[in-house]
Order: sequence, then C-alpha cells, then structure tokens
Amino acid sequence: MNDQKAIVVFSGGQDSTTCLFWALRKFEHVEAVTFQYGQRHIEELQVARNICEHLEVTHHLLDMSLLNQLAPNALTRKDIEITENEGELPSTFVPGRNLMFLSFAAILAKQIDAKHLVTGVCETDFSGYPDCRDIFIKSLNVTINLAMDEQFVLHTPLMWLDKAGVWELSDQLAAFSFVKNNTLTCYNGIKGSGCGECPACKLRKNGLEKYETNRKREQAK
Repeated sequence: MNDQKAIVVFSGGQDSTTCLFWALRKFEHVEAVTFQYGQRHIEELQVARNICEHLEVTHHLLDMSLLNQLAPNALTRKDIEITENEGELPSTFVPGRNLMFLSFAAILAKQIDAKHLVTGVCETDFSGYPDCRDIFIKSLNVTINLAMDEQFVLHTPLMWLDKAGVWELSDQLAAFSFVKNNTLTCYNGIKGSGCGECPACKLRKNGLEKYETNRKREQAK
C-alpha cells in the first residue's frame, strides 16, 4: 500500500473541504470520494465536483441509494422535518451512514492503492451522532483492517475541534476564504453562508463568529 496516498470522504461541506486541504498538505497524492444516497441537498454533489476540479483532485462518485431506502430521515426525505430535540438524536441522523461510507471508501482505497482514509467526523460538535465518535472510528479502523487484511489508517483531523477550531484550521491551511465561499453546509442546499436558519447553518455561523472574534483579539495584542 502506498504510504503517501490518501482518499478523503468528501461532501463538499465545510468540514470535508477543510479535511481535503489538510490531506493535500500531508500526503503526496490525494483523491476524494463522494456518495450519492438521495440526500436532501443534492446540490452538494455538484459542489463537491467543482471543488475537486478546482483543486485538481481525482473525484469518485459512488451510488449509495440503498441507504435512502433503508434509513428514511430528514436528510433523505423532504417531507420529514429537520428537528433537534434535547435527549434525542436529530432527525438528520442517518443510521449506519459513516459505517457504510468508510467501509466503501476503504474498498476504493484498496483499488487505488491508498493506505490513508480521511474523514471530517467530529465528537465535539457532533449533534449526538454515535458514528462521529472517536471510539467508533478506532473500532472501525480495526474492523476494516481485519476484514480486508490491510493496514489502513483512518484520520480524523477535526475530531476534537469545535466549529471555531475548524475555521481556525482552514485559516492555518490558507483555505479560509475558499471554504467560506465555496462549500455547501446548509440543509437547504444554499452554498456559502447558507440559509442562516437550519441547524447546520447556525452551527457554522456561530463557529465563524467565535473564530473571527478570537482572531481579532489575537491580532490586537
């Protein structure tokens, strides 16, 4: 396996785009994989494609539409309301999504001889999603390696960062403006700052405001 080759699980959103820039800085050769699973904001597929073209990164698109059939939720059904109630998983949780995405990404990685898998999951701002936890990633890394008799390494550069920290990382990677203007995080499919009302937009905006405040404070010292 090529120790300098990586594949990034890529949606075209803030987190995965930051991870893509991180991987481009860390590895000699990077490719990206995006999954079509009937997501609510299908525009993310075109955004992901455009970003990869701009960065000259090979882009793979895999059909995972079975996930839509098995796990109806607010990300795959426009008739399901986006809700976040205390003590409950958000209606945007797609059971098994990261399990399937990373498993298929590993299969693809084997085909292109890549040792490293990069994903933007985060336990700090993870909305309670169980498949964004560090313990899950570590467990899956072991399982994938046992299942395929390989030595893949799963990287989670955002695992312990809040959204302000993700913005800071993008700034350190000289990608702050690019991520701010060219990514799609909004549940309603609006690029950049988004609709401003959905949970994803609010999380992104709050993190941005926190980071910009911190940056101004540091610059003023």
